[in-house]
Amino acid sequence: MESNQLKRQILWLISASVLWVVAYICLEPLSRWAAFELLGLAEGSHLGEAVAFFLLDVPKVMLLLVIVVFGVGIVRTFFTPERTRRFLVGRRELTGNIFAALLGVVTPFCSCSAVPLFIGFVTAGVPLGVTFSFLVAAPMVNEVAVVLLFGLFGWKVTLLYISTGLFIALVSGWIIGRLKLEKWVEKWVYENQASTTNEDDPTWPERIDAGVLAVREIVGKVWLYVILGIAVGAGIHGYVPEGWMASVMGRGAWWSVPAAVVIGVPLYSNAAGIIPIVQALLGKGAALGTALAFMMAVIGISLPEAVILRRVLRPQLLAVFFGIVAVGIIAVGYFFNLVFG
Repeated sequence: MESNQLKRQILWLISASVLWVVAYICLEPLSRWAAFELLGLAEGSHLGEAVAFFLLDVPKVMLLLVIVVFGVGIVRTFFTPERTRRFLVGRRELTGNIFAALLGVVTPFCSCSAVPLFIGFVTAGVPLGVTFSFLVAAPMVNEVAVVLLFGLFGWKVTLLYISTGLFIALVSGWIIGRLKLEKWVEKWVYENQASTTNEDDPTWPERIDAGVLAVREIVGKVWLYVILGIAVGAGIHGYVPEGWMASVMGRGAWWSVPAAVVIGVPLYSNAAGIIPIVQALLGKGAALGTALAFMMAVIGISLPEAVILRRVLRPQLLAVFFGIVAVGIIAVGYFFNLVFG
């Protein structure tokens, strides 16, 4: 029975993959045909270019999102919070920082999971700095951002983004570990005992079902943010003057990187919603490092995350954490602008 179910699932995946590839290849000509032929908009006009951008990016991003969320759903069956916690316990601090940062990339945990994960890690004996390496990497270098960056900007930008994000997570956790700031963790955290649960490995049909379920749940929750983000990006692409954007977020403005981080922190978006905006900013002359610094600030050190973490961290530790990460993001922004200048 299980073997037959797996065969049916594999055939379904092959068919879906073929349709996905065909659809992805046909997107650009279809979007331009729909904007300039079907709707009759003038090619080169503000409205025409904005609509063409919107019609191209909505299905493009959604197709990328579906495939990566499906993969994340399968990954989640391997890296549960309990298993991740057990893996980190007992590691030497620097080794733990490295493993924690890498686990933050491959595990689908966001700021919403920060409180229970933080409590579990600390009460299980994971050093504070190691825990923060995980907390930085998990939202900043997430699977959605990596796949969408690869699809929109290519492997060089994506690889450098992953490397610098991991570097920020590693250094941030290491610095916090050196500062010995456990006194600024709320006392009740240490009073809780870590609980353990027995976790049975699911079968491959169950893993595939988990991937399908993740698509239904996650895409069902974020599709509106995707469309809103692309709509903002389309407006920028079609109407914002290139000269103005280049003067504000271009390489010539030395203050643009820290300004982008300051602007990004109060905002809240997932990677699927913010990357189309970054793409539009780049198309209008924004420097790559400045645009990526803005993106990292939005998804990595947002105010909603601070509100959640305040339940377990005192304001002093929150300020140190966000300050270190912000400085790292600013440094990465300048580095990207230097490399790709």
